Amino acid sequence: MPDFQEPAGQQQRMDRRENIFLIGPMGVGKSTIGRLLATALNMPFHDSDREIEFVTGADIPWIFDVEGEQGFRIREARMIDTLSQREGIILATGGGAILAPESRRNLHSRGTVVYLRASVAQQLERTGKDKNRPLLQTENPLAKIKELIKIREPLYRETAHVTIDTSRRSPRSVSTEIVRQLQERWAAEPAKVD
Repeated sequence: MPDFQEPAGQQQRMDRRENIFLIGPMGVGKSTIGRLLATALNMPFHDSDREIEFVTGADIPWIFDVEGEQGFRIREARMIDTLSQREGIILATGGGAILAPESRRNLHSRGTVVYLRASVAQQLERTGKDKNRPLLQTENPLAKIKELIKIREPLYRETAHVTIDTSRRSPRSVSTEIVRQLQERWAAEPAKVD
């Protein structure tokens, strides 16, 4: 299988104009890995949380404070709908983006969904000091991460086409594996005809 940096892999990707959506819990590296994929595949990258902040002019913690989680989730579902209608993008979603049934349907039907997962210990290590994660601003972030995974894990699995573990791995090695798995998937499927 060709390395993801070879033009043949890039040309295959761009000819198909298929979206790649990254889902998974906080701290698995969706944004970092998404940027690496975008560079390797010469595709535009979007982060749904950053897009929400840009449109609202407010950061995520402020939105949670003012509108609550429910208000944020409404904004998030609208943003996922908007972004997933584009062609040929890589999108990193927020950890809770899959809570809305319409977002799960939109992501699954409008592109290839890659579920990035990591151990609870890895998630805590990567997010423990991050003040921009409103759900983890609690006395026991570890318990919160476990609670979120229990609720969200089945939804991630339901939505995903591909699952990759990021624990103790560099973002570059994960992005290389994603491209390899996607190339195998694309080779097994007929190209879409417009």
